[in-house]
Amino acid sequence: MFSKILIANRGEIAVRIIRACREMGIATVAVYSEADRDALHVSLADESYCIGGASVADSYLNMTAILTVAVVSGAQAIHPGYGLLSENAKFVSLCEQCNIAFIGPSSEMISRMGDKDQARRTMREAGVPVTPGCDVITNASAALEEADRIGYPLLIKAKAGGGGRGIRLVKSSGEFLNAFHSASNEAQSAFGDGAVYMEKFLNPVKHIEMQILCDKQGNVVCLGERECSVQRKNQKMIEESPSPAISEETREKMIQVATRAAKAVHYENAGTIEFLLDQEGNFYFMEMNTRLQVEHPVTEMVTGIDLVQWQIRIAAGIPLSFTQKDIQLRGHAIECRINAEKPSENFRPSCGKISFLHIPGGPDVRFETAVYQDYFVPPFYDSMIGKLVVRGDNRELAIRKMKAALSEMLVEGIDHNAELQADILMDPRFVDGSYTTSLMAQREEEQKG
Repeated sequence: MFSKILIANRGEIAVRIIRACREMGIATVAVYSEADRDALHVSLADESYCIGGASVADSYLNMTAILTVAVVSGAQAIHPGYGLLSENAKFVSLCEQCNIAFIGPSSEMISRMGDKDQARRTMREAGVPVTPGCDVITNASAALEEADRIGYPLLIKAKAGGGGRGIRLVKSSGEFLNAFHSASNEAQSAFGDGAVYMEKFLNPVKHIEMQILCDKQGNVVCLGERECSVQRKNQKMIEESPSPAISEETREKMIQVATRAAKAVHYENAGTIEFLLDQEGNFYFMEMNTRLQVEHPVTEMVTGIDLVQWQIRIAAGIPLSFTQKDIQLRGHAIECRINAEKPSENFRPSCGKISFLHIPGGPDVRFETAVYQDYFVPPFYDSMIGKLVVRGDNRELAIRKMKAALSEMLVEGIDHNAELQADILMDPRFVDGSYTTSLMAQREEEQKG
């Protein structure tokens, strides 16, 4: 087992990893930007090092600075959290060259599955159902011909995409060329790769993801699904497990497919295979995330398995201590992402000093955050300031518990979206579980009317 781990991240996920390491008796090293000098992860870690200016390019994406700190501090491994460098194959390759363990899959695996086009082809070869579409295409006129073949509406998606960027919905041929160039330009700016591919736009659908854990000995376990259909502009807002829309038969099929997919690529560590589920119960591979997910706590709440600790154990070569038959879902869990933003003003990001903070508590209530009273929320990073997670014996109780927790939460000094989250929980489509990825767009249209 590692004796010291560097956390190459910030905010609530850095705090989450530090806590997991503490429970395992592992020393931690934090890195931080000049803007994060007073951040919670800096004070909680055993050692902390400033690695650059406020922008992520100068600090949290500064591979040389992070690896230098790892070497100087004697860290044996690096945990990337999610976002930032978590799916950067170049960074993982550099870790491998420096003989520093990367807590995640190999650089080759990240390259293979991070290339969305190659991932689709790999899944097809493994017998995994894939959304109808086409492979990567860079020529606009040829793309227009492929679009006519696929049929409208369709999605143009970045080959190297993530976080909802480089995606455009095209409803007719008249919109295609502008959308094609827009998606390609955004992908080039965000990922340094403007290549795109296309998929048939399936609607209405649910967004279902399967959590997997794979050790170095070839053991693969699927920890069930999370439903992530409450989204705004491809950004998830609420996640729950298990999905209210999936029968036991469909769940078993999805578990079998996800397990087969992971084995087909010889995957290692934690990962998530994402599917679109239509109203007939058909599901299609969308992408694989080769990292920990923001919404991992809902899986932890219903399985009792600490995903972060198992990420660390797997990276250290320790085999899984459980098999698929040991996985039992206990009750129902829901996560609401609490963002510093003002929904009534087109979700304008908010920053400033938190003048008062009260965090809800009680049995099976968990708030993953790095903020504290008098903390200044900086304007340089993602707007999420925390994740409120609850578990109930069934879905109805979990919804009630989440509404109670949201009503108890007090964050003064900045704008946030807790009230909107409570409104969504009372939407009849959410209550009966029939909601799809179109829910937020439907709500916004209804409010305009």
